[in-house]
Amino acid sequence: MKRSVVGFLKIALPLALGVWLVFNTYNDLNDQQRIELFAAIREANWWWLGASIVLGWFSHMSRAWRWRYLLEPLGYRVGFWNSYNAVMTGYFMNMLIPRAGEVSRGVTLYGSEGVPFEKGFGSILAERAVDMLMLLGIAAVTLALQWDNIDLLQERITTYRAGQTPGEPSFLATWGLWMALFVLLIGAVGVYVVWSRPTLRARVMDGVRGFFAGVRSVFQTKDKLPFLFHTFLIWTLYVAMFWVGFFALPSTAAVPMSGIMAGFIAGSIGIILVQGGIGVYPAFVGLIVTIYMPVITGGGPIRPDALAMGWLLWAAQTVMLIGLGGVSLLLVSRSRKTSAA
Repeated sequence: MKRSVVGFLKIALPLALGVWLVFNTYNDLNDQQRIELFAAIREANWWWLGASIVLGWFSHMSRAWRWRYLLEPLGYRVGFWNSYNAVMTGYFMNMLIPRAGEVSRGVTLYGSEGVPFEKGFGSILAERAVDMLMLLGIAAVTLALQWDNIDLLQERITTYRAGQTPGEPSFLATWGLWMALFVLLIGAVGVYVVWSRPTLRARVMDGVRGFFAGVRSVFQTKDKLPFLFHTFLIWTLYVAMFWVGFFALPSTAAVPMSGIMAGFIAGSIGIILVQGGIGVYPAFVGLIVTIYMPVITGGGPIRPDALAMGWLLWAAQTVMLIGLGGVSLLLVSRSRKTSAA
């Protein structure tokens, strides 16, 4: 019973937060701004968004190739396409069930290559640790790019506060409160469930041991330079797919690189907080990118075209993950049926 309740909350609460943000950001727009939002979406240049999708696909192929370098020190030489299909299946499952991607990725590789789940899953967690370091590095570079924009940031904050009704809580303050409560609730429930169930606690400890085995594989791989190359390539492609998408709208094409990088970090945080980034990703991107664009008539924390860009980028990548991930899932399923026959 407890497990089913926790499973429901892990799915329902992130979705509820995303839906709330969709409603809240849309509700903050006046009638004219809503017209501008849908006009921007209709007038978008989908060739640029298509280029963004291709760059995103290349990053996932690079991730599949890099994963093989972590598995080799564990004693497994994995085929590229099996690695790729496992990666894309994981992304697809993440769109359906929050945080299920890593598990399904490990299960898929076990079915196709016989890699024990705990070792495959541990290598995935080690990979995530490396990616977190890369994200922090990009965040540091982004912060360094903002020194010349401090006056601009202060000016926009002052302008926004001046347009608020006295005593009215700001968008950021309201969202921050709910986000803090959400994180605390999930954390408390998760800790209680894990440590109150010996079987589940043992599984968590197996995962921890697998994680450290994966971390050791990073240092033990004989292909350190190729591993680092693909790590930098993955994140370069991530930034590139985000940047290229901004050319889809004339108004966002003029956003400076400092704004692009700030929007990228904001979107990444949104995806970390809510699986799939539904509602959160467009809101975060629109909110941050608005700061680097001319002030709009009528005020508001988010420009309609900046919000539209957030939605376009999110939709393009989501469609790609569902489409290509669905194909990989189908190929994996057919392969299993063939092997069983």
